[in-house]
Amino acid sequence: MSKKNKLTKKQFSVAIEGDTERPFTGIYNIEKRKGSYVCVVCDSKLFSSSTKYESGTGWPAFYAPYSDNAVSNHQDNSHGMERIEVKCKECDAHLGHVFNDGPQPSGLRYCINSVVLKFIEEK
Repeated sequence: MSKKNKLTKKQFSVAIEGDTERPFTGIYNIEKRKGSYVCVVCDSKLFSSSTKYESGTGWPAFYAPYSDNAVSNHQDNSHGMERIEVKCKECDAHLGHVFNDGPQPSGLRYCINSVVLKFIEEK
């Protein structure tokens, strides 16, 4: 089965085509339960709820990925901005962007689209 057939239209638009969901519309923006966030395309673990925080930006924010091998960073000069795009290291799905204005210990803010995540609650 192709990625397009597995994903909803919005998931495909963000994960494969690099689109962005509107702020404050994602289902995980205010998620408070303990668990892991996995890639909607390949089910790779991307982020842990233990690194999630409220950034006020309208998207789920994390100060670190699940592991060093979870995500990859890429220069993004689209839309007249210089940003660092974050992708799933396993399948190359677009997740969001990372900024240098997050909390310690990393000082990073991984600003991630809810639509490209699946939440697995910790039992």
